[in-house]
This record gives sequence, structure tokens and C-alpha cells, in this order.
Amino acid sequence: MSQALHPSDAVHAAPLRQASTTLTLHTPGPGLHEFTRETAQWVAAQGMDSGLLTLFCRHTSASLCIQENAAREVRGDIVRWLDRLAPESTVYAHDDEGPDDMPAHLKSILTGVSLSIPLIGGQLALGTWQGIYLCEHRRMAHRRQIVLHLVGA
Repeated sequence: MSQALHPSDAVHAAPLRQASTTLTLHTPGPGLHEFTRETAQWVAAQGMDSGLLTLFCRHTSASLCIQENAAREVRGDIVRWLDRLAPESTVYAHDDEGPDDMPAHLKSILTGVSLSIPLIGGQLALGTWQGIYLCEHRRMAHRRQIVLHLVGA
């Protein structure tokens, strides 16, 4: 059942604002590399109370995830699980950058390259044990770019 809104029922919301930046993260090699603190600091500096943060990884052999940030063993278990799902092998046609190249692309598909996190009361609405991670799927050190885009009021 729908109801018609009367002019007196209209909500007067603050105008939406947008902000964006690019974080550059240096990874020493494979693993889940947390960058929650850097993200939260940038969000706080925008001075918004509510909204939605989108994070986007600009690479095809790295990805993003939200995962437990208390027990280090979780990160290691995830890396080993991904290695079992997409192992280095000579069966891949694509090996332009080495034997870890194609498995890195497959792991990126599995974990994804974007995240959305609500902003409530000026804080990221992450759970107690949740952290934001860059998943580096290549063996060598890399410089990765993560685009942050915040829409809110």
C-alpha cells in the first residue's frame, strides 16, 4: 500500500557532498595488507556524518576484502586457501609476467576489486573485528592504487 506525501511530510536533508582520493599502498609481496586506519583517517577529515564510502582497486592482479583484523592466522589461512584454488601452474596460456600472473588474476576475480562501507555518525560502519585489506596476489613487491569515493552529508 502506498501513501501520497504531503508537503508538510517532506524531509529536509542536507545537500549531498562528494570527496575522492587515491591511496598508494606498497606491498612487500603476497598477503592481506590492512589499510583500515589510513581509510578511516581520510574519511574523518571529510567531515561527513553519514554516507557511503566506495573503495576501488585499480589493478587486475590485486583485490580488496573486509576481513577479521584480530587473529593473524585468518589472513594466512585465506592466502593458503586462495593458493589451493588458483595455484601456480604451467597449464595457463597467460604467463606474460611469470607463473604467478594468471593465478593472481583468478584470485582477484574471487575476492573482488570494490567495496562499499556505510558511514554512520561520522564513522565507518565496520564490525568490531573487521578491517579493510588489500589482497596482494603477486610474489614481488608492488605499488597499488586504491580509489576512495565518499558520498554523504
